[in-house]
Amino acid sequence: MERAASRRSPFIGKTAAAFELPDQDDRTVSLEKLRGRWVVLYFYPADDTPGCTCQATEFTKLLKRFREQGAEIYGVSPDLSASHRYFRDKYELEIALLSDPHHEVMRRYGAWLDLRSAGAEGGRVVRSTFLIDPTGRIAHHWPEVIPQGHAKRVADRLRDLSS
Repeated sequence: MERAASRRSPFIGKTAAAFELPDQDDRTVSLEKLRGRWVVLYFYPADDTPGCTCQATEFTKLLKRFREQGAEIYGVSPDLSASHRYFRDKYELEIALLSDPHHEVMRRYGAWLDLRSAGAEGGRVVRSTFLIDPTGRIAHHWPEVIPQGHAKRVADRLRDLSS
């Protein structure tokens, strides 16, 4: 079951960590330049996998609803821009996909679990979503996400917060 955000989330109410990342077309996306709009920032493990495809296609289907509420959607994974382009084209995605191959932004948002401390190599992406308000503060946080139906839950929460 998807864990709902709680008031105890250390992120809610804090200023969202700044970032500049390349999108699927190698254009730089800066959180600072998105001020004045709601931002859905979601972290996912990999392009073209079942859960990630479900999540991206659901966000694409609801993109008009999000934009009517003044929001843009950005998915972030460790994949490179070329992989994002292929993923976007294959599934006709309309959302922006950002590349964070060194997990720098993921770490700032608590979306990268470093497994080296547990004796394993590398790490893994924690599928999670942040709703950032127009002032740049984190309004809501979903720390562990189940892809199916998640986009609708985010859209509903955005509706509640922005009305």
